[in-house]
Amino acid sequence: MPRQQTEVRDLDEGSYVMIDDTPCKITSYSTAKPGKHGSAKARIDAKGVFDGKKRSLSQPVDAKIWVPIINRKQGQVIDVRDGEVQVMDLETYDNFVMRAGDENLSADDEIEFLEYEEQRKIV
Repeated sequence: MPRQQTEVRDLDEGSYVMIDDTPCKITSYSTAKPGKHGSAKARIDAKGVFDGKKRSLSQPVDAKIWVPIINRKQGQVIDVRDGEVQVMDLETYDNFVMRAGDENLSADDEIEFLEYEEQRKIV
C-alpha cells in the first residue's frame, strides 16, 4: 500500500489521511488544549476521496497516523460510453475504464485524475 506514517500534529486542512482504511481529504482540523491527565487532542473531519462519505477522527496530536500517497496524473479520453470513460494514462500509456461522474467529456479530451491503488477519480 502506498502510504506513510506521520504525526497527527503535522496534518492540516486539504491534506490526505487514512480513516477506516479509506483515503480521505481533511475538511476541518481543530485541536483541544491538553487536559489535566493527558495530551492535546485533535479532531479531524474528512471526506472520502473516492466515495465522498464524511468521516471523523479524534486522536492525541502526538499519535502516529497513516497518510495515503495519492498520485495526480494526466490522461487522455479515448472513448465515452454509458457513463464510463476509457482513459489512457499519458505517462505509462496504460488504458483503463473509470466512471465519468458529472463531467461532460468527449474523445481526445485531456483530463487530470487522482489514483490510489486501483481507485481512480477525475478531478
